[in-house]
Amino acid sequence: MFYSDKFWGSLRGVVNCLLVVYMLAPLVVVLVISFSSALFLSFPPPGFSMQWYDKMFSNPTWTRSLITSVKIMVPAAILSTIFGTAAALALSKMKSKWSVFIRGLLMAPLIIPVIITAAAIFGVFRIWGLYGNLQGLIIAHVVLTLPYVMSTVSANLVMFDTRLEDAAANCGATPWMTFRRVTLPLISPSVLSGLLFAMVISFDELVVSLFLSTPQVRPVTVQMWSNIKGDTDPTIAAIATALFLFSLLALLVDGIARRRSGRAPGL
Repeated sequence: MFYSDKFWGSLRGVVNCLLVVYMLAPLVVVLVISFSSALFLSFPPPGFSMQWYDKMFSNPTWTRSLITSVKIMVPAAILSTIFGTAAALALSKMKSKWSVFIRGLLMAPLIIPVIITAAAIFGVFRIWGLYGNLQGLIIAHVVLTLPYVMSTVSANLVMFDTRLEDAAANCGATPWMTFRRVTLPLISPSVLSGLLFAMVISFDELVVSLFLSTPQVRPVTVQMWSNIKGDTDPTIAAIATALFLFSLLALLVDGIARRRSGRAPGL
């Protein structure tokens, strides 16, 4: 029995390692190609060069699209964090039968295929005059990222002890003071996680951005899509590596924040 358990444990470890290699191998290939000296996408690269990273930051087309993505990502992530946290708090206290319907409506972008969401947003925004401008892209990204914030905060609120809020109210604290000094500090790790998720999702979003962007307002993911159809130089690999490193950095920040909050006294 002992050897059987040891065998299956070793087999699970091998399978997990193979899955990790299978998932990370394409990322490693893209990372290596981004430092290629070849003038087109090829692997293995014939030599080492930083020219594609230099092109990424010196080419006005790429810099403009990167700046556009940042202009969309920052306000979209902040707004979705505020609205998602508020929605999670409101639904956690809502006892009405409508709470399930409202939660399902807000979480719909996670369930409905993104191409359907993109087509619907495109049709509505054409009527509202939000097609092809920065404001429309920000609103669309808020719609897409809000469910991630709401689900993250809601998961934390399930374990939240509401008696702490009652104790603060009994001591004379106003609802705003209770939220600022009791509720928010306790749920802040999940709020930060939601913010980071929203930033990553917004920065990597393609389908909805593809429907709403124009040559004047074009996020970096749309520029990558357009570029790879007509050009095959490794600049696309450098951009993809930058996107991957940004996502990795967000996950590391989230992990560090959660670990520190878990060590904090009283949390």
